[in-house]
Amino acid sequence: METNGPPAKGLAEHFPQLSANEAVVEANRCLFCYDAPCTHACPTHIDIPRFIKKIATNNMVGSASAILEANLLGATCARVCPVQELCEGSCVLGADHKPIMIGRLQRYAMDYVYQRSIDVVKRAPSTGRTIAVIGSGPAGLSCAGELARRGHSVTVFEKRELAGGLSTYGIIAIREPVETALAEVAMIERLGVRIETNTELGRNLDLPDLQARFDAIFLGAGLGATPAMGIPGEELIVDGLHYIEQSKLNGGAMSIGRRVVVIGAGNTAIDCATIAKRLGAEQVTMVYRRTATEMTAYLHEVEFVRKEGVEFRFLAQPASVLAENGRVTGLNCLHMELGAEDESGRRAPYPVNGAEFTIPADQVVKAIGQEKPALAVRLGLALDKGYIRVNSDFETSLPGVFAGGDCIRAQNAASTVMAVQDGKLAAAAIDRRITGRKEA
Repeated sequence: METNGPPAKGLAEHFPQLSANEAVVEANRCLFCYDAPCTHACPTHIDIPRFIKKIATNNMVGSASAILEANLLGATCARVCPVQELCEGSCVLGADHKPIMIGRLQRYAMDYVYQRSIDVVKRAPSTGRTIAVIGSGPAGLSCAGELARRGHSVTVFEKRELAGGLSTYGIIAIREPVETALAEVAMIERLGVRIETNTELGRNLDLPDLQARFDAIFLGAGLGATPAMGIPGEELIVDGLHYIEQSKLNGGAMSIGRRVVVIGAGNTAIDCATIAKRLGAEQVTMVYRRTATEMTAYLHEVEFVRKEGVEFRFLAQPASVLAENGRVTGLNCLHMELGAEDESGRRAPYPVNGAEFTIPADQVVKAIGQEKPALAVRLGLALDKGYIRVNSDFETSLPGVFAGGDCIRAQNAASTVMAVQDGKLAAAAIDRRITGRKEA
């Protein structure tokens, strides 16, 4: 295993686990709405009043079962979903009272069965059908688990040493510890799914061979690396995804600057800034070329990191990394102003008459998104804005090859819960295709 101990103390899970009494009291606040808005707001459509009612009656296995019927990665989604914008944001109590803590109740139910090694999901009798899944992130694991519970034989091919994708490597530990991600991987394996790590399509895995061996293929390959910025001194910038990975897998034994600058304004950038602040940086500054209005990070995450003491510099475009003897001394930036909206729907930034300024720093981290899936081009798949194009059944332009997750997310924001739903729906479509059943 690649891990070298738990994350540093400052990165322990942010919310403590609810006690049994706290969970029951909170569950009894729920109105158990008919046609509940929270269920409609959940992309995987978990029957939220049902699972909460079972907590209220101390039926914890039944509660977990209700969650897993709709979402096999219920423990992950309980922690990383933007519940403020989804289920909890739709809670009818939210208008005049505090909304139900749906995420924490879901975590309580899922932790209950995992901590007691209770397997809730059962596998159907074998169908003799075989499916290959590329990538073991949320989309791949969801698809694999849904197919396995239908009795199909599934092999997941993962390029890294550990399965779990971003849940394992790329989500800050205060939101999801590695142990949670790997517990879900183990549950999927107990359904009969085989996971082969250190195996990558295009490196030691061949598509024609997979097509000959399997009845269908699902691509849950995610996205690529953080793109280059093309500025002088970029070789001294730390990649944000690597920064998060090190904080999760190396027990906090990583290099943290005294004055850290994080380039970007999305949720990954927020995570990087949080890591720096909690692991000892005296000053952390997030740099963004637009204003707070255009930030892609969730509002509650922005508020969280502000309370951590992180500062923001808006309308600042990084121009070069300053260094002496190979050591970072600062980030040189251009002053920007906003013009008309660009293709992203946000106002485009433009330099202000070449005006520059420098932010002193001894570490610069970039978290500016990820490149489009290169795998799609190598396989010759039809694209949509650089992402893999799929039809309503999640099938790509190659017959029998399906895809889901971030690699198809040409529309709407990428998220773990959307990837899980993609995998679930794709599994149902694959099942219909290979068995001829009308309903999966």
